[in-house]
Parts: sequence; structure tokens; C-alpha cells
Amino acid sequence: MSSLVLTGATVLTMNDALDVLEGPVVVRDGVIAQVGGRAPDGVPSIDLSGCVILPGFVQTHIHLCQTLFRGAADDLALLAWLRQRVWPMEAAHDEASLRVSTRLAVHELLRTGTTSVLTMETVHGTDVVLDTLASSGLRATVGKCLMDRDDAAPARLKQPVATAIDEALQLRAAYDGAGTGRIRVALAPRFAVSCTRELLEATAAVSTTHGMLVHTHASEQRDEIEVVRAIAGMGNLAYLADTGLATPRLCAAHCVWVDEAEQALLAERDVKVMHCPGSNLKLGSGLAPVTEMRARGITVSLGADGAACNNRLDMFDEMRLAATLQAVRLGPGALPARDVVWMATRAGATTLGLADAIGQVTPGFRADLVAVDVSGPLTAPSSDPYSTVVYASRGTDVRLTMVDGEVLVRDGVHQRVDAQALGHEARAEARRLMRRAGL
Repeated sequence: MSSLVLTGATVLTMNDALDVLEGPVVVRDGVIAQVGGRAPDGVPSIDLSGCVILPGFVQTHIHLCQTLFRGAADDLALLAWLRQRVWPMEAAHDEASLRVSTRLAVHELLRTGTTSVLTMETVHGTDVVLDTLASSGLRATVGKCLMDRDDAAPARLKQPVATAIDEALQLRAAYDGAGTGRIRVALAPRFAVSCTRELLEATAAVSTTHGMLVHTHASEQRDEIEVVRAIAGMGNLAYLADTGLATPRLCAAHCVWVDEAEQALLAERDVKVMHCPGSNLKLGSGLAPVTEMRARGITVSLGADGAACNNRLDMFDEMRLAATLQAVRLGPGALPARDVVWMATRAGATTLGLADAIGQVTPGFRADLVAVDVSGPLTAPSSDPYSTVVYASRGTDVRLTMVDGEVLVRDGVHQRVDAQALGHEARAEARRLMRRAGL
């Protein structure tokens, strides 16, 4: 078995007691074997003095396929953003552009401390994304996008219900458990605007039969809600419940505009909510009632969304925004830094159905870890590690990222990727994609 000792750091365990420990973290065969105490002799070690070690961040709403769209869909509201820019670009993807878009996203995510994601891809080519992820080191739950309606969507992005569901199940058969167990496949109906009731009900049935997570968008903007009301004659969350989707397996991104009755429904059905503050600000969507949802016992985790509507995939940005925006809504302290770190780790693990495997620095859990350098003057004096991580630290402060015990980023450098060459390749593929999209 391979072993490694991480020494010298303060450890935010994020266990149930929220213990903060000094001492080594011992990793053996991809699993955390020891936290604190005396380091074993004769085992290779990495000195992380001046760092805080915590569980790797879990981003629960990402679109890896949109990373090549960074900066190409700015300054638009949600429906115009989709119809005028994002859908044409997704329809123009080919194997080469999907592969480099995924690699570009993975590099940024690992470099800034994210070790697990829940991602919605586009309608075609999700096998390329899954292939790329399987060899990337990142832990990922992936769904091909399901769409069968919306006159403004390119024809290539719409599929008959049977075809869409069949392809999703083929991906599950081929890739679930790939990457030594890091890869899982989910169902991903885009949102009620672009899915018929038939597709939503079929998705609910497959989720029930196979126990698959369902990843969708819900109640992100008021215009979207009005479209759903015109289609279904009811509110967004009520409609999802009416189709059978509102179960503990439903992972609903955004939920910005949810009233008390809808929040009660989310809590009663144990629907998971993924909060994306950076995207919600950039698209002008609004400020989600995160504090109120958490008070009801709803699991609320964090995600950056895609690079097309955020431009960054850095969890440090999302943590800081999550805390400060609730302070604007309800006053300072409405969402304390420690709670935000919980959202970025434990709540994410719960959303993915992996609460017994990741999200804690605890013996027996997978060694998905991040070390954040807090020794510099920009984070001094670092008296409260939670505050330092949420309010003072940046993605560039990540010194080490580990998944399943493998060090993927060390001293701020991705160990598998030539970052400069990747940037050149991504720019060239983005130009070719934009020409295909006619943009």
C-alpha cells in the first residue's frame, strides 16, 4: 500500500464536532488512516507548515462543456443568454472542443482546491467528457443534458424522450464506477422550460428504478418561472413535484425565487439545493434565501456554475460571496464563515450521496484533501482559520490538492498538466468552435 504523511498544518476536520487539530494527516492507499498524534516513522512526507488542511471542496453545479465559452456570453439575462449564445455554442461542440473544455475546467478546479463535482454536460458527446474525466484524477458525477422542447433551441440539442433516456442509461452502463470508482453517472434534465412533462416523468421513473441522482435547474430567474407557469399552470417546484422528481435524489441548482411554500416542499421532500452566488449575480438573477433554506434543514451546497456565466470556477469566490450576500440580505453573521465551509464540503458530499466517503478529514474517509497556504502577509494574522479560508484566501493560495490519495497539485502546480500549452490549445479550439456556431 502507498503511504504519505502531510505534516505541519492545522487541520479543519469538518467532522461532526468540527474539531480543529494540529498534527499529521496520514494517508494510506487512498484513504485517511490517521489525523493527529505522532507521525509514523519511515513514511514519505510533505511539509505543509503554514497551511490549513481541509476536505477538498465539492462543487455541486458545474458545466464543464461551457469552459470554452468563458467571456463569450456576458451581459445577458438567463433566457437570452441560453438562446442567443450558450445553446448555439453547445450545439457546435465536437469531440476535440469538448475534450479541451473539460481539461481546462479540471485544471482550474483542481488548482483552486475542488476535488469533486456534479456536472451537467450538453446533449451530445458526454462520453468524451467522461473519458477525459476518468483519467483526470477529479471525482465527478456527470449527466448528459436532456432536452426535448423550446423552439429557440437548435435542433441538435433536442431529442425524443426514448432516445435521450436510452443514451443516458448507456452512459451509466459504460462509465459508472470508471476512474477507479471516482466517476458516476446522473440524469440531467436541463430545466422545465426545455423539457416536456413526458421527459420529466420519464426521468423520475428512471431515477427511481436505478437510484440515480437527478441534476437540474430550478427557479433561477423570474422570467423562467413565468414560462414554466404558462407551460404547466403551476410554480416551478410544484411542477417538478407533480412529475415525480421531487425526491431526495433531486439536486436543484439556484432556487433563487422560492417562497415559503416552495421552501417547505424542498424541506419535506429532502430536495438538495445548489447555491451559485457568482452566477446569480452575473446573470442578474437575484439573491437566494440561503439562510432561510438552511434553517428549514434543506441541504444547501455550493457551485460556481459554468465559465459562461461566472467566468471563474474558484470555490473561494463562491464561499466569500455566499457569506457576504446573506449579510446584505439579513445582516452580518447571517451565514458565518464556518457554515460556509460546511456548505463547501459536508453539504456537497451529502448532495452527491457520498457523505460516508468524502467531506471530512476523518480516518476511513477517502483522501480528498486541500492544503491552503495562510502563511503570507495577505492572510495574516489568520487567528480564525474559517474566517481566513472564506474571507481572506484565494484559489491561488492552494498549495496542494489530493484526490484518492494522489497529489494532483503540489506547490500550486498541477502535476499532470502543462498549463501554458493547455491555454494555447483551448484558445485555438474556442476560435474553431465560435466559427462553427456562427458567432
